[in-house]
Amino acid sequence: MRNRLDEAKSELLAKAALVGDRGGRDEDEAFLRRYYRHVTAEDLVDRDVVDVYGVAASHRRSAQSRPQGTAVVNVYTPTIDEHGWASGHTIVEVVIDDMPFLVDSVTMALSEHDYAIRLVVHPQLVVRRDITGQLVEVLDLNENDPRRDPGTVVESWMHVEIDRTDDPDDQAAIERLLRDVLRDVREAVEDWPRMRQRSLDIARELEHPPSSIKSPESDEARELLRWLADDHFTFLGYREYQLDQVDGEDVLRAVTGTGLGVLRFDQDLSGSFGKLPREVRAKAREKQLLVLTKANSKATVHRPAYLDYVGVKTFDEAGEVVGERRFLGLFTSAAYTESVMRIPVLRRKVQEVIEQAGFAPSGHSGKDLLQVLETYPRDELFQIPPEELLPTALAVVHLQERRHLRMFVRRDDYGRYLSFLVYLPRDRYNTDVRERIQKLLLAATDGDSIDFTARVGESALARLHFVVRMKRDQELPVIDVPALEKRLVGATRSWTDELSDALAEQVGEEGAAKLLRRYRQAFPEGYKADFPARTAVADVRRLEDLPAENGLGMNLYQPVGGLATDRRFKIYRTGAPISLTQVLPILSRMGVEVVDERPYEIIRRGADGESIAYIYDFGLRYRGLRATEGDRLKVLFQDAFAAVWRGDAESDGFNALVPQAALSWRQASILRAYAKYLRQTGTTFSQNYLEEALSGHVEVARMLVDLFETRFDPERYGDDDAGRAARRAAAEQLTERVDEALNQVASLDQDRILRSFLRLVNATLRTSYYRTTVGGPQTVTSFKLDSRSLPDLPDPRPVYEIWVYSPRVEGVHLRFGAVARGGLRWSDRREDFRTEILGLVKAQAVKNSVIVPVGAKGGFVGKRLPDPSVDREAWLAEGVECYKTFIRAMLDITDNRAADRSVVAPPQVVRHDGDDPYLVVAADKGTASFSDIANDVSKEYGFWLGDAFASGGSAGYDHKAMGITARGAWESVKRHFRQLGRDIQAEDLTVVGVGDMSGDVFGNGMLLSEHIRLVAAFDHRHIFIDPDPDAAESYGERRRLFELPRSSWNDYEPKLISEGGGVYPRTAKTIKLSAEAKQALGIDASVETMTPPELMHAILGAPVDLLWNGGIGTYVKASTESHGEVGDKANDAIRIDASDLRAKVIGEGGNLGLTQRGRIEFAVNGGRINTDAIDNSAGVDTSDHEVNIKILLDGVVRSGDLTDKQRNELLAEMTGEIADLVLANNYGQNIALANGVFQAANLAHVHRSYLAKLESEGKLDRELEALPTDRQLGERMSAGKGLTSPELSVLFAYTKNLMYEELLAGHMPDDPYLGAALHAYFPSALRDTYGEVIDDHPLRREIITNVVVNELVNTAGSTFAYRLGMETGGTVEDLARAHTVGGVVFQIPELLAAVKELDNVVSFDVQTRMRLEGRTITERATRWLTVNRRPPIDIAWQIGFFEEPIARLLLTLPEVLSGRELDLYHERLEALRADGVPEPLANRVAVLPPAYAGLGMVENSLATGTDLLEVARVHFTLGAFLELGRLLERIISLPRRDRWQTMARAALRDDLHAVQAALTAQVIQHTHEEAAPQDRVEAWAGQDEIVVARTQGMLREIVEGDNFDLARLSVGLRAVRGLLRPDAT
Repeated sequence: MRNRLDEAKSELLAKAALVGDRGGRDEDEAFLRRYYRHVTAEDLVDRDVVDVYGVAASHRRSAQSRPQGTAVVNVYTPTIDEHGWASGHTIVEVVIDDMPFLVDSVTMALSEHDYAIRLVVHPQLVVRRDITGQLVEVLDLNENDPRRDPGTVVESWMHVEIDRTDDPDDQAAIERLLRDVLRDVREAVEDWPRMRQRSLDIARELEHPPSSIKSPESDEARELLRWLADDHFTFLGYREYQLDQVDGEDVLRAVTGTGLGVLRFDQDLSGSFGKLPREVRAKAREKQLLVLTKANSKATVHRPAYLDYVGVKTFDEAGEVVGERRFLGLFTSAAYTESVMRIPVLRRKVQEVIEQAGFAPSGHSGKDLLQVLETYPRDELFQIPPEELLPTALAVVHLQERRHLRMFVRRDDYGRYLSFLVYLPRDRYNTDVRERIQKLLLAATDGDSIDFTARVGESALARLHFVVRMKRDQELPVIDVPALEKRLVGATRSWTDELSDALAEQVGEEGAAKLLRRYRQAFPEGYKADFPARTAVADVRRLEDLPAENGLGMNLYQPVGGLATDRRFKIYRTGAPISLTQVLPILSRMGVEVVDERPYEIIRRGADGESIAYIYDFGLRYRGLRATEGDRLKVLFQDAFAAVWRGDAESDGFNALVPQAALSWRQASILRAYAKYLRQTGTTFSQNYLEEALSGHVEVARMLVDLFETRFDPERYGDDDAGRAARRAAAEQLTERVDEALNQVASLDQDRILRSFLRLVNATLRTSYYRTTVGGPQTVTSFKLDSRSLPDLPDPRPVYEIWVYSPRVEGVHLRFGAVARGGLRWSDRREDFRTEILGLVKAQAVKNSVIVPVGAKGGFVGKRLPDPSVDREAWLAEGVECYKTFIRAMLDITDNRAADRSVVAPPQVVRHDGDDPYLVVAADKGTASFSDIANDVSKEYGFWLGDAFASGGSAGYDHKAMGITARGAWESVKRHFRQLGRDIQAEDLTVVGVGDMSGDVFGNGMLLSEHIRLVAAFDHRHIFIDPDPDAAESYGERRRLFELPRSSWNDYEPKLISEGGGVYPRTAKTIKLSAEAKQALGIDASVETMTPPELMHAILGAPVDLLWNGGIGTYVKASTESHGEVGDKANDAIRIDASDLRAKVIGEGGNLGLTQRGRIEFAVNGGRINTDAIDNSAGVDTSDHEVNIKILLDGVVRSGDLTDKQRNELLAEMTGEIADLVLANNYGQNIALANGVFQAANLAHVHRSYLAKLESEGKLDRELEALPTDRQLGERMSAGKGLTSPELSVLFAYTKNLMYEELLAGHMPDDPYLGAALHAYFPSALRDTYGEVIDDHPLRREIITNVVVNELVNTAGSTFAYRLGMETGGTVEDLARAHTVGGVVFQIPELLAAVKELDNVVSFDVQTRMRLEGRTITERATRWLTVNRRPPIDIAWQIGFFEEPIARLLLTLPEVLSGRELDLYHERLEALRADGVPEPLANRVAVLPPAYAGLGMVENSLATGTDLLEVARVHFTLGAFLELGRLLERIISLPRRDRWQTMARAALRDDLHAVQAALTAQVIQHTHEEAAPQDRVEAWAGQDEIVVARTQGMLREIVEGDNFDLARLSVGLRAVRGLLRPDAT
């Protein structure tokens, strides 16, 4: 039955036949099948069909001409160019008449000459040739086919492939060699019948033996010749010789015409005989009929053995020897297996030996002797005389079963060789022993070559037979047999015997016996050859110390006589073996060259069966070994290797510092950790180069470690002032030494690298390196770094960061302040996760501008994560462990608080900074469900924050359930549409988005209005298209999907999708587009299909109202940016340029959906957008409230006034109010941005100078934040434009963060008045019950500062403090205090609340103008207070002073206004009424501009004792009399094209108000209090009529002129000031 290989072979041959000429394909196929008939399929099927055909075709060409009786031999190496086919080997082709021994003889000749044979193809073909030997045809017949006719010939074709040799001389030599061999084969085969017949003829002649030969001898000789002829001898040559004398010397002369086989050609004299010594040649005259020996030459036919020589002497009538008839050949296998008792000559010899021994044949000894003789080397038995055989055989008999070595030597009768028979215990025999014996024998005899045979049977003894042949003309030496035998005994002594002795010596007899039973046969021969038994005992003891499974032991030692840099390293292993691919990289990275490796499998035996252990012995050569550290090297190296093997240390070039710098593996890990950090910071140097820099400067590496240990080893110095001073001094000295060493570094790059390490060590503030765990030193090390002291870090540089390194996990936590907060991300960007975290923390800093902590962000990567596609559970479990490790590492170096709130430093941590107990984390990508895990670690450490450590856990606020992030972003969306005059809660809007309904941000967001018409969306699985959705129906279906666990777009009810829509997998090759879909998405009608990426790209650019991002990824960039700059390769094919967006509004519920430059480009082109940090800040705000509430309640729980359960219930009850508080911040930020955009063009020059100031102070990097340069802002100013909303979002965040830092550092947070701000931060349930606890909150100052800053910047704008600081010289605290007073005094919070109530009632611009009126009055009040009050302003006192009078004034101002001010009031009031503003609010806004003067009025009222309203009436009457209102209008109309114009304008305005207030006081003081205001003003004027009249005239000229400028208005103000009398106050 044919198998698949046979079928493949058949198919291959059929294909090969197609390679040849088309006309002869059938003939070719038949030839190929016969040619390859006996070739196994395995040797053929992998070959190319051309090569298969080429082999056969080439052989056929070689066979074209072969004259009868000749052989064709062709040797070549085929190539495509020359032969049309190729082989990797050299080809030998033979064509010859078929005969025996051909293949054996050819392959034997090639092998004997060291040509390795790769393939033999040997077809026997029936061919027809013409008379000249030309090939006529190859018949498709077998050699025994009866259809063969006499004219055909059976030929043997041999194709042999040998190792490639391209040398033509070599190829020619092979051809000559094989022709000679084939000639010998032909001659032997042709003459074999005649040689056999000669054997029989001679046997017949011996029936009448010579007279000098006894009949038993002749009988045996006759029988032997007949036995040889009976297929026991392969006859290869025959010749007859006559014994003659030449010059008195015996010679053997060949008888002409008697040669047969290989001796066919006539020869005069026997060369071999002539070379024999004279005494040996004399043996030719001995009257001995048979000569049985070995010839000097090897057979060239059949097998490569020395020829057997059978000579039959001839005698004359006198019985003298006169010649010899010589047969050469080989005994057949039967001659070696047949019993000696059946072989003529041998049986007689054996019988004679047994008789001489005196043993009865049937007795035990006789049988033993016979057995010895049966197994005696057969060639030796033919040649040895009985008198030599007897003692040898008897000695062997006596040796039976005795574990002794014996050697027996026999000299060849003809002096050509020595025969050594060696018996030794069977268990001692192996190849190594045999080779050792051979070497000893060759050395003892000075022999030329040695051959051996071995017999290992059931006997306890093994028998080795060696034949040592001498050099030409060399006589046999005399052998000292006893001495040589003794040497053999020593050479063959059992290694196990040595082991037994060594065990007894080192462990005692009892222990030795036990271990010997276990290890007697355990060691392989390779081990025994490499190591003495004494070494094995040491290895045994190490193996015995290891556990049964996964044990690992080591021994680094210096080999005897080795170089100083050479070592050997043994690894001992139990359980699973070690792969070289595991070990060699570890060793090579430890600064050594592995020069050799010897593995040994140790099979131990015991009562419970076998167990395998392993010993691996490596030869090592060290590079840069510290000679002085040689004694420590063993321990350091072994510990380091074990650490790498355990996974406690990584395998890399830093381990080379162990031998080179004599560092421990943990010390090397310090430098590795810093190097890993450098790689994360974006250094251009590879890790390999960092390693090389340290390895090339080991002294610097050593000093860096010393510096680290000096700074952080808690045992080196005390923790008191003296100890800290000593530590600092020592560190400074070491730093100087390192600096000096670095000055000698030649390479600039390596100098930079080493200085980076130095800066990192000195920038490290804390480390967990010296903290210990239960099992010893940690493998995780954390470093707290002073990031701003590292100049090479990319911006923005955090205040602090914690770098966590271990072989299992790496992580970083960036903090921009002492109280900072942000999520921890499970990153998949192992090579640059710090870059990822840095990008995220920039957005986090903006988000955190609305909460107490400043921005922070952390991230980690797992370095040994299983493949999630194979085992997701294992992958997740490892990720959780990495997360916990990361958190523990951070807590290891973070301060704690005791019950009394005192700060407790972490144990074994030296601190180079102040107290730092605030560490709070949050969820992020990959860690959304990890908050409880983090809080468990916090509790494990007894951390003071408890489960406030990580917000959002099971006892925290569920952001998805609250929908808080989406709701916060929706505040932005609603504001954008209000600006467009649309109420999206009441009218439909079209939307496209990124995400699906199962997601938090996308799902919640798409349920925030029932008027959403979601046209298209996509997530990582599907693309959803609904060209014309019904708002109500689609809303209901989206809600169903949101509530369906793990839903996808594929779960959307198809019936509810409008015509032309559908859900498509992103894995589809193409998607066919309907007309409706193309219309809805704004796709050209000619487009029929799109790939999924193309369609998603089109969705992003759809002409809709809103693009809502709730997914992960960056989908929009600026047209000036490349995809590479975006850094989100996965979405390159989807991403769209902002200039191609057609949505009116973008809502960023997700992070990083657009690049900042993309946002700006969209905004510049008219799109409505903020930033992701503004839109989705509600999440962090909610978490911040949760954390601070938990901190608040933690003390209550600890005091027993609240249980954990009650606390959790209270948290849940406050969910709604928390959401209101958070969303109020989102609303406030959006209003602030709207105000900023409204004023952006007017304040562009302020923004330009403000940005320049921040940048010059190193607080802002415009390029990093994508903010415009001065030139770009100048261009915008020329076009009447300013900063966009995305740019203002960044500016607002920077302003808040910088103001937060400054205020927190001052005294304002401690102002008692601001306690109300602290209370307002918390929900009413806490304010009502735990008011006193709130006042004692650990973060009281931070919360107050945060509330104040948010309210101030949201209401006053981003440049408020900058502008007013320049104008007044006040500090940020001065301005903040004054602003707080001004806002309360002028009732701005109430005003803004009233304006908010008009959302979607009046136009957004009207609301904005009203808010800006409130901003203006507050800003002017701030300026007045800052200038007129000594700092620090007492907030409560000033409010108490101004609040009631100003409130009274605001209500009555319409009644006391007069003149121009009254007219302007009515204009404002009417305009607001016309815009739909309710009367009360319109009146409150309309009175604000003149109300500013109320501050001065209140002071005048107090100073003069006049009623405030009377003061107001006089004030405004005086203004109308002098037309100061018109002068103020002119001042306000002055241009503000730069900072100086703005400041000059403000100064004029404030001076005018101050002068008017002073004049009012003067009028009141110098006129009758009972008089009417108008009369009092006129009376005052009359007191200085000329001056007043002149001033009125000048002012009238100024205000009524067509042109006015700063100079004219300054003159006018001076004139007004001139009205003040010297006694005016």
